[in-house]
Amino acid sequence: MGEVISKTKSVCPVCLKVIEANRTVGEDGCIYLEKTCGEHGDFSALIWEGALSDYLAWGNSQSSVLDTPPAALPVRDGCPYDCGLCERHERPGCCVLLELTNRCNLDCPICFASAGEGEPKDLSLEEITRQYDMLMARGGPFNIQLSGGEPTVRDDLPQIIALGREKGFSFFQLNTNGVRLANEAGYAKLLKEAGVSCAFLQFDGFRDETYTKLRGRPLLGEKLRAVENCESAGLPVVLVPTVVPGVNDGELGEILRFAAERMPFVRGVHFQPVSYFGRCALPAPERRLTIPRMLKGIEEQTGGIMKAADFGGGGAESPYCSFHASYMKQDGGKLRALPRKNTQSCCVKSSDARDFVSRQWGGSRLKLQKKDSAKKASQKESMVETSSLDDFLEKAHERTFAVSGMLFQDAWTLDLDRLRRCYICEVDTQREMVPFCAYNLTAANGRALYRK
Repeated sequence: MGEVISKTKSVCPVCLKVIEANRTVGEDGCIYLEKTCGEHGDFSALIWEGALSDYLAWGNSQSSVLDTPPAALPVRDGCPYDCGLCERHERPGCCVLLELTNRCNLDCPICFASAGEGEPKDLSLEEITRQYDMLMARGGPFNIQLSGGEPTVRDDLPQIIALGREKGFSFFQLNTNGVRLANEAGYAKLLKEAGVSCAFLQFDGFRDETYTKLRGRPLLGEKLRAVENCESAGLPVVLVPTVVPGVNDGELGEILRFAAERMPFVRGVHFQPVSYFGRCALPAPERRLTIPRMLKGIEEQTGGIMKAADFGGGGAESPYCSFHASYMKQDGGKLRALPRKNTQSCCVKSSDARDFVSRQWGGSRLKLQKKDSAKKASQKESMVETSSLDDFLEKAHERTFAVSGMLFQDAWTLDLDRLRRCYICEVDTQREMVPFCAYNLTAANGRALYRK
């Protein structure tokens, strides 16, 4: 056991029982989460690859703003067993995953949802309507992530979005592997017209070998066609690489360059270092990706165009859950890092996070206002100045580019202090809103805590 710097609680990776845990400094100077289960022994997981001073400085970005959920559930068994959200949770929610189906047109070896297993099941429109109503009662409107499984296997996505808009939701992110976007002519345009705000596109790199290892078959051609089809349809895209050590952690720079060259319709890149739940085997702890390793890789692989110093930790969520930087494309194409707030983050409350995501990842709302503004301008000459301001703001929006990442927790790294700040939730029929990392938590033998 290393030198203890702070204490928290976690779970045993074997039985998922809540146990005491320590954040410690190891012999290599890195930070570990260490814990002991009386029945199953000792466990240690790397959580920060760097000096203690850097670890503590990153944590200072944490906001002290309390933002508790309305109508929270009472505490009975304690975190993480009472998620739904319980009254000890510190965030009401920002992005909510609505899993429309457990079906999928791929069979990825690393699927956190274990999609395609068990009996095929789609949520009925009646169930979806009830879930929309529940979300509004629990603090909505949230940003809705249409997810699965693969949501595009359903042909009624336009109707599902229409139902949500009737209930008052305005931002719909489509979490997709892009297969249907690539292979069905006109599908991207259909989704754009239906009201999809952005495609959150699984995009793991530029080698078919990468896709064969992570997704079960070569997919590079289809990924590139999906991007092209979204661009033709005017559907904003965020590239979402799942990063696995020794597989595609050397492709960060190439992904970022590809995305930046395709601004403004590619709004950014959101890295997701692999977490070990669902359909995924656990490697040795030293193989685990950390925030410092990701930022070092980004800086080295972009030739210093994007620097580790550009990034800060989360504000609404725990700073140890995420990293984020925003860039502005200048005349000539050079990227300039935008200054970070004193909190070192983009937002300090869940409502801030909702607004940031919808503003940055979606298309410019100003475009939707042009016709109305032009009509008013013909009536009042004073509207000319406002129209010029709109043009300036739209241009600024189209020149911004976001780079972020989220390190989801698994049974080895789960820190209940972090979990209580989680604002990314899964909709569950019985428990209502469950934090993502609790909902997908699985023991070493694959047994799930929430997911059935």
